[in-house]
Amino acid sequence: MTATALRAADLPDTIAHELLGSLRVPRFADVQAAAQAIAPYVRRTPLIHSASLSERAGGNVWLKLECQQLTGSFKLRGAFNAILALNEEERARGVVAYSTGNHGQAIAWAASKLGVPATIVMPVDAPRNKVEKALAKGAQVVHYDRRIESREEIGMRLMSQSGASLVPPGDHPLVLAAQGTVALESVQDLPADEQARLGLFAAPCGGGGMMAGCCLALDALVPTARRIAVEPEAVNDTVRSLASGQRETNPSTASSICDALMAVTPAELPWAINGALLSGAVSVTDDEVLAAMRFGMEDLRLVLEPGGAVALAALLAGKLSLQGQSAVIVLSGANVDLPLLRTALS
Repeated sequence: MTATALRAADLPDTIAHELLGSLRVPRFADVQAAAQAIAPYVRRTPLIHSASLSERAGGNVWLKLECQQLTGSFKLRGAFNAILALNEEERARGVVAYSTGNHGQAIAWAASKLGVPATIVMPVDAPRNKVEKALAKGAQVVHYDRRIESREEIGMRLMSQSGASLVPPGDHPLVLAAQGTVALESVQDLPADEQARLGLFAAPCGGGGMMAGCCLALDALVPTARRIAVEPEAVNDTVRSLASGQRETNPSTASSICDALMAVTPAELPWAINGALLSGAVSVTDDEVLAAMRFGMEDLRLVLEPGGAVALAALLAGKLSLQGQSAVIVLSGANVDLPLLRTALS
């Protein structure tokens, strides 16, 4: 199935679906439009070649450094695209977002830059640095217990009280389209001969928003490239969903150091795309993630948060095959608490 064959009418209802109205499945043109809209507000992050990873993997490895985005995460792209689309009246009423950290921090940053009030619903166990950065940008933070409370229900209650607009991390066509600019930039910045050899694009996957947007871009630009989502072994809902053909749910007791990827289940709108356009998904252990974080510091001189390092972890663990072709590996975030970084380095 191609991206243009997907229809919003095929999607089942969710809270986000109901709040946002009919969720139109974005297309490549929406990714291109998002690139233009957000260009003045976000960093076009570097795409670098790694000689050591290339030798190790048997093909040219290129790294997309979203860990160097302004907020330390790719999430800023979707945050700006969604808020920029609000009219003056909607901006005055503010925005509500729920997030494990990076999306909330991005919403707080974008809202601050655009003069929009923001309320972020974050789990009580979110990394302290992510909470503090959201607060520093003037956002109101409402905590919840992810084991027994629903962030969607809390967000809906806050919206009914304030009339604010919801900007969820995945189930939003403008957010999803903007996350696809990660792949758009990557392909554009590859040397011409490398574009023709691009055989693999791998990126971290939680709710699936970035991977879905990137699938739209890759399907239009390099349709032969394999698209692989990478997630923590303890919350491998995308791996299991691709195997069963339907959205699978992670157990409530699941735990991983990859806090940014702790989705309960694939978000509906991203799954409508990923279920059709992903080539596959793999999972990595927390120990493999810690090894990738250490490799990032020692070899690449890059600070990586656990969720941002999973695609690199999969490559280092031999779970991604280049087959002599070139690959783009997304390093999606750098927002790691110092105690965990020390653990990785030790």
